[in-house]
Amino acid sequence: MLNDTFKIFKSGTDIRGIASEGVADEPVNLTDDILSAMADGFILWAVEKCGKPATELTVSVGRDCRISGEHIADIVIRQLAAAGAKVYDCGLSSTPSMFMTTVDLGCDAAVQITASHHPFNRNGLKFFTRGGGLDAPDIEAILQHAQDGDKPEAALGGTVSPINYMDSYSAHLRDIIKREVNAEDYDYPLAGFHIVVDAGNGAGGFYAAQVLEPLGADTSGSRYLDPDGMFPNHVPNPENEKAMQSICEAVIESKADLGVIFDTDVDRGGAVDKYGKEINRNRLVALASCLALEKNPGGTVVTDSITSTGLNEFIEKHLGGKHYRYRRGYKNVINKAIELKAQGISAPLAIETSGHAAMEENYYLDDGAYLCTKIIIKAAQLRQQGESLESLLADLKEPAEACEIRIKITDKDFKATGQRVIDELEAFAKAHDDWHIAPDNREGIRVSFDKENGDGWFLLRLSVHDPILPLNIESDSVGGVEIIKEKVMSFLKMQSGIDA
Repeated sequence: MLNDTFKIFKSGTDIRGIASEGVADEPVNLTDDILSAMADGFILWAVEKCGKPATELTVSVGRDCRISGEHIADIVIRQLAAAGAKVYDCGLSSTPSMFMTTVDLGCDAAVQITASHHPFNRNGLKFFTRGGGLDAPDIEAILQHAQDGDKPEAALGGTVSPINYMDSYSAHLRDIIKREVNAEDYDYPLAGFHIVVDAGNGAGGFYAAQVLEPLGADTSGSRYLDPDGMFPNHVPNPENEKAMQSICEAVIESKADLGVIFDTDVDRGGAVDKYGKEINRNRLVALASCLALEKNPGGTVVTDSITSTGLNEFIEKHLGGKHYRYRRGYKNVINKAIELKAQGISAPLAIETSGHAAMEENYYLDDGAYLCTKIIIKAAQLRQQGESLESLLADLKEPAEACEIRIKITDKDFKATGQRVIDELEAFAKAHDDWHIAPDNREGIRVSFDKENGDGWFLLRLSVHDPILPLNIESDSVGGVEIIKEKVMSFLKMQSGIDA
C-alpha cells in the first residue's frame, strides 16, 4: 500500500507533483531521487507488462515546455538507458504524439513529461503502451516499486537516439486533411481559409506552422505559439475563461474563419466559430458527435456526467445516435467506450466536457490536435458546399443558465463523507414527488425539475481526486438556477462534514 509520501503523486492515471520552486508554500517534492525511483518503477512495470527484459525494450520519451521538463526527461532517459533499454529522445512533443510512437515507431512504451494545464511549477509523468494510456492500478504499481526501492538490474547496451517525431506526426495530420477534404488543389486544401491558433505558449504552436500553413491556410493573428514554460499570457486550457476569451478575440480581430485552442500538452482542444462564439463544452461535444456519427449512424456517444439535457436530445433526436452518460474522468469515459465496443456496441466517440475527445478511428486516443483537424476538415467540406460550421449546431438546445458550486468536504475521510451526503440526498429526492431522479445517471445523483420548480437539473458528485463535492446546475429558464440551488443548498446546509 502506498504511504503518504508516494500517495500524493498519484493523480488518476498520471503521476504529478511539484517540480519547480516559485510558488509560496509549495516546496518541490519531485526530487531527483524520487524521479529516479519512479523511472525505475516504470521500467519494472514495463518489463512485466511487455513480457521482455529491459534490454529488449524500446521506449520513447517526450516533454511539454515546462521549465522542469528537460531536467526530468534527462533523469528518465538516464534510468532507462542504464537498464539497457533503447530510448528515443523526442524532446518537445505533444502527449498524443508520444502515444503514436508506439504505433509508428514500434515503441513498447512511451513516457511524456507533463502536468497538463496545471501551473508552471507542477510536472509529472504520463505513460503509454500500444494499448493506450495506463490505468490507475498501473500507476499504483509503478509508485509501489518506487516506494519499495525496487530497481532493475544495471545492463550494458542501452542507447539514446534523438528523434524529431513531431515532424512525422504533423505530416500525418496534413495527410488526413488532404485526403478527406479532397480539394481540387489537392496539396493546398486550406487555401483561402483563415484559421487562428492559440497555443497559450504550450506545446501546440506547431499546429499553425507545421499543419495549417503548409496546406495553404492563413494563420495570421494566431497567438502565443512560442513555447514558454512560465505561461506568461494565460493558462493553456480550453476550460479557462481567460484562455477562451483570448482565442475569441483573436478570431474577431483577425476576421478569421475559425479559431482553435489547445491545452499545454495538446491532448485537449477547443474551437471558436467565425463570429467569435465558443465551440466548447456541450457545443464541442455536440460538434464532435456530428463528426463521429456521420460515418457511424446509430452509434453511441459516451460522455461524462455533467452534459446537458439539450445535448442528450441533440445526439439522440437530431443525430439519431445514442447517448451514454458516464462518470467524470476522461479515462473513465474512454474505457467505457472501449468496453461497449468489446460488447459489440458501436461507440465511435468518447468525450468529456473538458475537451478530452477520443475517437474510435484514432485508437481511442484523446488528441486535441486530431479533434481540431476533424473540425477543420468538416469546415472545409462545408465551405465547398457554400455552408458553414455553425449550421451543424443550429438544433442544439442550450441552457439559459448554468453554474458550478464546489463544496468543500471537511472530514478527513472525504470519500466516505461525500458518498454519505450523496446517499442521503438521493433518499431525500425519492421522498419528494417533484424531484425526478435521472434513470440513466451513473455518478453521484442527478435530479431534474419541471418548469414550476426551476426548469432544469442538478448533479451532485464526488470529485475524482479532491475533497470536493461539485454541484452542477442548469436551467432552461432565467432565474431557474437560483430556484434549484436553494432547493439543494437547503438540504446540504443541514449536513455535517461539509462546508456548505
